[in-house]
Amino acid sequence: MPLPPFRLERFFACHEFTAPSLLCASDGETISVAELLDLVPGAAEGLSRLRLGYTDSRGAPELREAIAGLYTTISPDDVLVHVGAEEAIYTFMQAALHPGDDVVVPTPCYQSLSDVAGSMGCRVAPWRCDPAWGFAPDMGELGALLGDRARALVLNFPHNPTGYLPSPEVFASMIGLARERGVRVFSDEVYRLSEAEGVATLPAACDLDAGAVSLGVLSKSFGLAGLRVGWVACRDREFLSRMAAVKDYLSICGSAPSEYLAVCALTAKDALLSRMRALLAENRRLLEAFFHERSDLFHYVSPRGGLTVFPGLVSGDADGFCRAALERAGVLLLPGRLYGEEWPDRFRIGFGRVDFPENLEKFAKFCQDWQSGPKA
Repeated sequence: MPLPPFRLERFFACHEFTAPSLLCASDGETISVAELLDLVPGAAEGLSRLRLGYTDSRGAPELREAIAGLYTTISPDDVLVHVGAEEAIYTFMQAALHPGDDVVVPTPCYQSLSDVAGSMGCRVAPWRCDPAWGFAPDMGELGALLGDRARALVLNFPHNPTGYLPSPEVFASMIGLARERGVRVFSDEVYRLSEAEGVATLPAACDLDAGAVSLGVLSKSFGLAGLRVGWVACRDREFLSRMAAVKDYLSICGSAPSEYLAVCALTAKDALLSRMRALLAENRRLLEAFFHERSDLFHYVSPRGGLTVFPGLVSGDADGFCRAALERAGVLLLPGRLYGEEWPDRFRIGFGRVDFPENLEKFAKFCQDWQSGPKA
Protein backbone atom coordinates (compact mmCIF):
# COMPACT_ATOMS: atom_id res chain seq x y z
CA MET A 1 0.00 0.00 0.00
CA PRO A 2 1.54 3.38 -0.95
CA LEU A 3 2.14 6.02 1.67
CA PRO A 4 -0.61 8.67 1.72
CA PRO A 5 0.23 12.35 1.21
CA PHE A 6 1.73 13.84 4.36
CA ARG A 7 -0.90 16.47 5.12
CA LEU A 8 1.12 18.62 7.48
CA GLU A 9 4.24 18.64 5.32
CA ARG A 10 2.27 19.46 2.14
CA PHE A 11 0.64 22.34 4.06
CA PHE A 12 4.04 23.69 5.09
CA ALA A 13 5.38 23.23 1.57
CA CYS A 14 2.72 25.71 0.43
CA HIS A 15 2.94 28.24 3.27
CA GLU A 16 6.01 27.95 5.51
CA PHE A 17 8.31 30.20 3.50
CA THR A 18 5.69 32.56 2.10
CA ALA A 19 3.48 33.42 5.10
CA PRO A 20 4.53 36.77 6.65
CA SER A 21 4.14 35.55 10.25
CA LEU A 22 4.70 31.91 11.19
CA LEU A 23 2.86 31.15 14.45
CA CYS A 24 2.73 27.37 14.17
CA ALA A 25 6.37 26.28 13.86
CA SER A 26 7.26 23.15 15.80
CA ASP A 27 10.99 23.85 16.12
CA GLY A 28 13.00 26.16 18.34
CA GLU A 29 14.79 29.40 17.49
CA THR A 30 18.07 28.61 15.77
CA ILE A 31 21.54 30.16 15.75
CA SER A 32 24.19 30.65 13.09
CA VAL A 33 27.10 28.32 12.40
CA ALA A 34 29.47 31.00 13.70
CA GLU A 35 27.52 31.31 16.95
CA LEU A 36 27.61 27.55 17.46
CA LEU A 37 31.33 27.30 16.74
CA ASP A 38 32.04 30.13 19.19
CA LEU A 39 30.62 27.99 22.00
CA VAL A 40 33.34 25.33 21.64
CA PRO A 41 37.03 26.31 21.75
CA GLY A 42 38.85 25.20 18.60
CA ALA A 43 35.68 24.14 16.82
CA ALA A 44 36.05 26.54 13.89
CA GLU A 45 39.51 25.27 13.12
CA GLY A 46 38.31 21.69 13.40
CA LEU A 47 35.51 22.33 10.94
CA SER A 48 37.93 23.86 8.43
CA ARG A 49 40.06 20.70 8.53
CA LEU A 50 37.10 18.30 8.18
CA ARG A 51 37.38 15.80 5.33
CA LEU A 52 34.23 15.63 3.17
CA GLY A 53 34.10 11.90 2.60
CA TYR A 54 31.50 9.33 3.58
CA THR A 55 30.79 8.96 7.29
CA ASP A 56 30.23 5.92 9.51
CA SER A 57 26.75 4.64 8.71
CA ARG A 58 26.03 4.30 12.43
CA GLY A 59 27.02 7.93 13.00
CA ALA A 60 30.43 9.37 13.81
CA PRO A 61 31.92 7.71 16.92
CA GLU A 62 32.31 11.10 18.62
CA LEU A 63 28.66 11.91 17.91
CA ARG A 64 27.38 8.59 19.24
CA GLU A 65 29.44 9.08 22.38
CA ALA A 66 28.00 12.56 22.88
CA ILE A 67 24.44 11.29 22.32
CA ALA A 68 24.96 8.43 24.78
CA GLY A 69 25.76 11.06 27.41
CA LEU A 70 22.13 12.21 27.29
CA TYR A 71 21.04 8.88 28.83
CA THR A 72 21.91 6.86 31.93
CA THR A 73 22.19 3.30 30.56
CA ILE A 74 23.19 3.89 26.94
CA SER A 75 26.63 3.35 25.42
CA PRO A 76 27.77 4.63 21.99
CA ASP A 77 27.08 1.19 20.50
CA ASP A 78 23.42 1.58 21.56
CA VAL A 79 22.98 4.65 19.31
CA LEU A 80 22.09 4.77 15.61
CA VAL A 81 22.25 8.23 14.02
CA HIS A 82 19.74 9.19 11.31
CA VAL A 83 19.12 12.12 8.99
CA GLY A 84 16.48 13.82 11.11
CA ALA A 85 13.78 12.12 13.16
CA GLU A 86 11.52 11.26 10.23
CA GLU A 87 13.97 8.74 8.81
CA ALA A 88 14.26 7.07 12.23
CA ILE A 89 10.47 6.68 12.47
CA TYR A 90 10.47 4.96 9.10
CA THR A 91 13.37 2.62 9.88
CA PHE A 92 11.77 1.62 13.19
CA MET A 93 8.43 0.77 11.62
CA GLN A 94 10.06 -1.25 8.84
CA ALA A 95 12.26 -3.16 11.29
CA ALA A 96 9.63 -3.81 13.95
CA LEU A 97 6.38 -4.52 12.10
CA HIS A 98 4.78 -6.93 9.65
CA PRO A 99 1.42 -6.81 7.84
CA GLY A 100 -1.40 -7.67 10.22
CA ASP A 101 0.35 -6.41 13.35
CA ASP A 102 -1.42 -4.01 15.69
CA VAL A 103 0.22 -0.71 16.63
CA VAL A 104 -1.08 1.58 19.37
CA VAL A 105 -0.49 5.27 18.63
CA PRO A 106 -1.62 8.37 20.55
CA THR A 107 -3.89 10.71 18.66
CA PRO A 108 -3.39 13.45 17.59
CA CYS A 109 0.09 12.61 16.36
CA TYR A 110 2.72 13.43 13.79
CA GLN A 111 1.34 11.60 10.78
CA SER A 112 4.26 9.26 10.10
CA LEU A 113 3.89 7.76 13.58
CA SER A 114 0.66 6.16 12.39
CA ASP A 115 0.64 6.17 8.60
CA VAL A 116 3.94 4.38 7.94
CA ALA A 117 2.57 1.41 9.89
CA GLY A 118 -0.80 1.70 8.15
CA SER A 119 0.84 1.66 4.74
CA MET A 120 2.55 -1.60 5.71
CA GLY A 121 -0.79 -3.32 6.32
CA CYS A 122 -0.77 -2.91 10.08
CA ARG A 123 -3.85 -2.04 12.10
CA VAL A 124 -3.34 1.29 13.85
CA ALA A 125 -5.26 1.58 17.13
CA PRO A 126 -5.58 5.25 18.12
CA TRP A 127 -5.14 6.10 21.80
CA ARG A 128 -6.95 9.38 22.23
CA CYS A 129 -5.36 12.26 24.13
CA ASP A 130 -8.50 13.70 25.71
CA PRO A 131 -8.84 17.52 25.93
CA ALA A 132 -11.21 17.07 28.87
CA TRP A 133 -8.34 15.52 30.86
CA GLY A 134 -5.68 18.02 29.87
CA PHE A 135 -4.93 15.83 26.83
CA ALA A 136 -3.99 12.83 28.99
CA PRO A 137 -4.81 9.47 27.39
CA ASP A 138 -6.95 7.02 29.36
CA MET A 139 -4.67 4.49 31.06
CA GLY A 140 -7.69 2.27 31.52
CA GLU A 141 -7.90 1.81 27.74
CA LEU A 142 -4.30 0.85 27.13
CA GLY A 143 -4.53 -2.83 28.03
CA ALA A 144 -7.47 -3.41 25.70
CA LEU A 145 -5.78 -1.50 22.88
CA LEU A 146 -2.63 -3.58 23.20
CA GLY A 147 -4.67 -6.80 23.22
CA ASP A 148 -2.70 -9.88 22.21
CA ARG A 149 -1.67 -8.79 18.68
CA ALA A 150 0.10 -5.49 19.25
CA ARG A 151 3.74 -5.41 18.26
CA ALA A 152 4.50 -1.77 19.07
CA LEU A 153 3.33 0.98 21.39
CA VAL A 154 4.17 4.49 20.20
CA LEU A 155 4.60 7.13 22.90
CA ASN A 156 5.28 10.84 22.39
CA PHE A 157 6.02 12.95 25.46
CA PRO A 158 6.20 15.91 25.69
CA HIS A 159 3.35 15.49 23.26
CA ASN A 160 3.12 17.12 19.84
CA PRO A 161 0.91 19.11 19.36
CA THR A 162 -0.71 19.41 22.81
CA GLY A 163 2.25 19.83 25.19
CA TYR A 164 0.90 17.10 27.50
CA LEU A 165 3.43 15.33 29.72
CA PRO A 166 2.54 12.48 32.10
CA SER A 167 4.05 12.02 35.53
CA PRO A 168 7.11 9.76 35.74
CA GLU A 169 4.95 7.15 37.49
CA VAL A 170 2.33 7.10 34.75
CA PHE A 171 5.01 7.00 32.05
CA ALA A 172 6.68 4.04 33.77
CA SER A 173 3.29 2.31 33.95
CA MET A 174 2.82 2.68 30.19
CA ILE A 175 6.20 1.13 29.51
CA GLY A 176 5.69 -1.57 32.13
CA LEU A 177 2.36 -2.66 30.65
CA ALA A 178 3.89 -2.89 27.18
CA ARG A 179 6.78 -4.94 28.57
CA GLU A 180 4.35 -7.35 30.25
CA ARG A 181 2.58 -7.88 26.91
CA GLY A 182 5.82 -8.32 24.95
CA VAL A 183 5.19 -5.09 23.04
CA ARG A 184 8.12 -2.95 21.92
CA VAL A 185 7.91 0.73 22.85
CA PHE A 186 8.87 3.42 20.37
CA SER A 187 9.19 6.62 22.39
CA ASP A 188 9.25 9.85 20.37
CA GLU A 189 11.22 12.09 22.72
CA VAL A 190 12.10 14.89 20.31
CA TYR A 191 10.72 17.51 22.75
CA ARG A 192 12.55 16.11 25.76
CA LEU A 193 14.46 18.80 27.73
CA SER A 194 11.89 21.49 26.87
CA GLU A 195 9.69 21.04 29.94
CA ALA A 196 7.90 23.97 31.58
CA GLU A 197 9.31 25.49 34.75
CA GLY A 198 8.91 23.13 37.70
CA VAL A 199 8.09 20.12 35.51
CA ALA A 200 10.58 17.26 35.78
CA THR A 201 12.13 15.71 32.68
CA LEU A 202 10.89 12.16 32.20
CA PRO A 203 13.43 9.35 32.15
CA ALA A 204 14.08 8.14 28.62
CA ALA A 205 12.18 5.01 27.65
CA CYS A 206 15.43 3.31 26.63
CA ASP A 207 16.68 3.76 30.21
CA LEU A 208 13.54 2.16 31.65
CA ASP A 209 13.30 -0.83 29.29
CA ALA A 210 16.12 -2.56 27.41
CA GLY A 211 13.88 -3.18 24.41
CA ALA A 212 12.43 0.31 24.15
CA VAL A 213 13.59 2.65 21.41
CA SER A 214 14.02 6.36 22.26
CA LEU A 215 13.95 8.89 19.42
CA GLY A 216 15.89 12.14 19.70
CA VAL A 217 16.73 15.07 17.42
CA LEU A 218 18.53 18.42 17.52
CA SER A 219 15.66 20.31 15.85
CA LYS A 220 13.44 21.13 18.81
CA SER A 221 14.94 21.76 22.26
CA PHE A 222 18.36 22.54 20.76
CA GLY A 223 16.99 24.74 17.94
CA LEU A 224 19.22 23.22 15.25
CA ALA A 225 16.75 21.87 12.70
CA GLY A 226 19.03 22.69 9.77
CA LEU A 227 21.60 20.13 10.88
CA ARG A 228 19.11 17.33 10.12
CA VAL A 229 20.59 15.12 12.85
CA GLY A 230 18.38 12.64 14.67
CA TRP A 231 19.01 9.33 16.39
CA VAL A 232 17.58 6.35 18.19
CA ALA A 233 18.92 4.84 21.41
CA CYS A 234 18.17 1.22 22.32
CA ARG A 235 19.99 -1.45 24.34
CA ASP A 236 18.68 -4.23 22.08
CA ARG A 237 21.55 -4.19 19.62
CA GLU A 238 20.11 -6.94 17.44
CA PHE A 239 17.05 -4.78 16.83
CA LEU A 240 19.24 -1.74 16.27
CA SER A 241 21.05 -3.73 13.56
CA ARG A 242 17.72 -4.41 11.88
CA MET A 243 17.00 -0.69 11.82
CA ALA A 244 20.47 -0.06 10.39
CA ALA A 245 19.76 -2.55 7.59
CA VAL A 246 16.68 -0.53 6.62
CA LYS A 247 18.67 2.72 6.78
CA ASP A 248 21.03 1.24 4.16
CA TYR A 249 18.22 1.80 1.64
CA LEU A 250 17.67 5.42 2.72
CA SER A 251 20.39 7.93 3.64
CA ILE A 252 23.04 5.22 4.33
CA CYS A 253 25.06 7.78 6.30
CA GLY A 254 24.85 11.36 7.40
CA SER A 255 26.56 14.57 6.36
CA ALA A 256 30.07 14.98 7.78
CA PRO A 257 29.68 18.75 8.46
CA SER A 258 26.28 18.20 10.12
CA GLU A 259 27.62 15.47 12.37
CA TYR A 260 30.65 17.58 13.31
CA LEU A 261 28.40 20.51 14.21
CA ALA A 262 26.10 18.14 16.12
CA VAL A 263 29.05 17.12 18.30
CA CYS A 264 29.71 20.81 18.92
CA ALA A 265 26.06 21.30 19.90
CA LEU A 266 26.11 18.44 22.39
CA THR A 267 29.42 19.65 23.80
CA ALA A 268 27.73 23.01 24.40
CA LYS A 269 24.37 21.51 25.35
CA ASP A 270 24.06 23.37 28.66
CA ALA A 271 24.39 26.74 26.95
CA LEU A 272 22.00 25.82 24.15
CA LEU A 273 19.36 24.37 26.47
CA SER A 274 19.58 27.31 28.88
CA ARG A 275 19.07 29.69 25.99
CA MET A 276 15.99 27.77 24.83
CA ARG A 277 14.52 27.47 28.33
CA ALA A 278 14.74 31.24 28.83
CA LEU A 279 13.03 31.89 25.51
CA LEU A 280 10.29 29.34 26.20
CA ALA A 281 9.65 30.66 29.70
CA GLU A 282 8.94 34.16 28.43
CA ASN A 283 6.87 32.92 25.50
CA ARG A 284 4.83 30.63 27.76
CA ARG A 285 4.07 33.63 29.99
CA LEU A 286 2.73 35.55 27.00
CA LEU A 287 0.82 32.50 25.79
CA GLU A 288 -0.89 31.99 29.16
CA ALA A 289 -1.92 35.63 29.38
CA PHE A 290 -3.23 35.63 25.82
CA PHE A 291 -5.54 32.66 26.30
CA HIS A 292 -6.58 33.65 29.82
CA GLU A 293 -7.90 36.92 28.40
CA ARG A 294 -9.80 35.13 25.62
CA SER A 295 -11.48 32.22 27.38
CA ASP A 296 -14.74 33.22 25.70
CA LEU A 297 -13.19 32.49 22.30
CA PHE A 298 -10.86 29.52 22.93
CA HIS A 299 -10.51 26.29 24.85
CA TYR A 300 -6.95 26.07 26.13
CA VAL A 301 -4.76 23.60 28.02
CA SER A 302 -1.40 24.84 29.31
CA PRO A 303 1.57 22.89 27.92
CA ARG A 304 3.72 21.00 30.44
CA GLY A 305 6.46 20.58 27.85
CA GLY A 306 7.29 20.97 24.20
CA LEU A 307 7.13 23.96 21.90
CA THR A 308 3.51 23.69 20.70
CA VAL A 309 -0.05 23.97 22.03
CA PHE A 310 -3.36 22.82 20.57
CA PRO A 311 -6.14 25.29 21.47
CA GLY A 312 -9.67 24.99 20.17
CA LEU A 313 -12.45 27.36 19.19
CA VAL A 314 -15.38 27.59 21.59
CA SER A 315 -17.56 27.68 18.48
CA GLY A 316 -16.91 27.35 14.79
CA ASP A 317 -14.57 25.47 12.50
CA ALA A 318 -10.81 25.96 12.69
CA ASP A 319 -10.23 25.59 8.94
CA GLY A 320 -12.02 28.85 8.15
CA PHE A 321 -10.54 30.56 11.20
CA CYS A 322 -6.97 29.65 10.19
CA ARG A 323 -7.59 30.62 6.58
CA ALA A 324 -8.92 34.02 7.66
CA ALA A 325 -5.93 34.58 9.98
CA LEU A 326 -3.57 34.03 7.07
CA GLU A 327 -5.54 36.08 4.54
CA ARG A 328 -6.37 39.03 6.79
CA ALA A 329 -3.40 39.19 9.16
CA GLY A 330 -0.67 37.18 7.45
CA VAL A 331 -0.53 34.85 10.47
CA LEU A 332 -0.04 31.15 9.73
CA LEU A 333 -1.76 28.70 12.11
CA LEU A 334 -1.93 24.94 11.64
CA PRO A 335 -5.51 23.64 11.27
CA GLY A 336 -6.33 20.68 13.51
CA ARG A 337 -7.75 18.62 10.65
CA LEU A 338 -4.18 18.10 9.44
CA TYR A 339 -3.98 15.75 12.45
CA GLY A 340 -7.24 14.03 11.51
CA GLU A 341 -10.91 14.74 10.96
CA GLU A 342 -11.67 14.35 14.67
CA TRP A 343 -10.00 17.72 15.46
CA PRO A 344 -12.09 20.21 13.41
CA ASP A 345 -12.16 22.93 16.08
CA ARG A 346 -8.44 22.75 17.00
CA PHE A 347 -5.34 24.46 15.66
CA ARG A 348 -1.65 24.39 16.52
CA ILE A 349 0.44 27.28 17.77
CA GLY A 350 4.23 27.07 18.11
CA PHE A 351 6.01 29.27 20.66
CA GLY A 352 9.66 28.32 20.31
CA ARG A 353 10.88 31.22 18.21
CA VAL A 354 12.13 34.68 19.05
CA ASP A 355 9.50 36.43 16.88
CA PHE A 356 6.66 34.80 18.85
CA PRO A 357 5.71 37.99 20.80
CA GLU A 358 5.44 40.01 17.59
CA ASN A 359 3.40 37.34 15.83
CA LEU A 360 1.16 36.86 18.86
CA GLU A 361 0.35 40.58 18.83
CA LYS A 362 -0.73 40.30 15.19
CA PHE A 363 -2.85 37.30 16.08
CA ALA A 364 -4.42 39.20 18.99
CA LYS A 365 -5.43 42.01 16.64
CA PHE A 366 -6.93 39.46 14.25
CA CYS A 367 -8.91 37.85 17.08
CA GLN A 368 -10.33 41.21 18.08
CA ASP A 369 -11.42 41.89 14.52
CA TRP A 370 -12.77 38.34 14.17
CA GLN A 371 -14.99 38.70 17.22
CA SER A 372 -16.39 42.05 16.16
CA GLY A 373 -16.66 41.60 12.41
CA PRO A 374 -18.05 39.21 9.80
CA LYS A 375 -16.56 35.71 9.80
CA ALA A 376 -16.69 35.02 6.06
